[in-house]
Amino acid sequence: MKKLLVISSVATIILSTACKQQRYYDLTAGRYVELEKDEKTGLMLNAATDEPVYMYVDTRTNDTIYGATGKVINGYVIKTSDGKYKFDEEEYKVKNDDYKKKVEGDEAKVKTDDKKIKTDEEEKKVKNDN
Repeated sequence: MKKLLVISSVATIILSTACKQQRYYDLTAGRYVELEKDEKTGLMLNAATDEPVYMYVDTRTNDTIYGATGKVINGYVIKTSDGKYKFDEEEYKVKNDDYKKKVEGDEAKVKTDDKKIKTDEEEKKVKNDN
């Protein structure tokens, strides 16, 4: 009976530790982050800083995901000579009724009917059209 209790306790500890492991790894920041989706822009954001996440790894599926679109980009990630990661197909446009998104390299621009958002690696600018 004692052995069964010890084994079940160890199993519980292992399972609780595994569940606490963070799921998303931000390749640009080089650390685990909590993510949330901005419903207005569709961008994935670092929940702690509200900054867009360029690329991240979902540790449960082992997929690399482009934060601007949510697209799985396995096989399209390049590590540059300065140690940074880059998405090989970095230019695209999305148009959808009152929503437009344009991405060129590290810069993204989003326009909705009442807001303009411009982001790059260093800053985020938001302009309300009121």
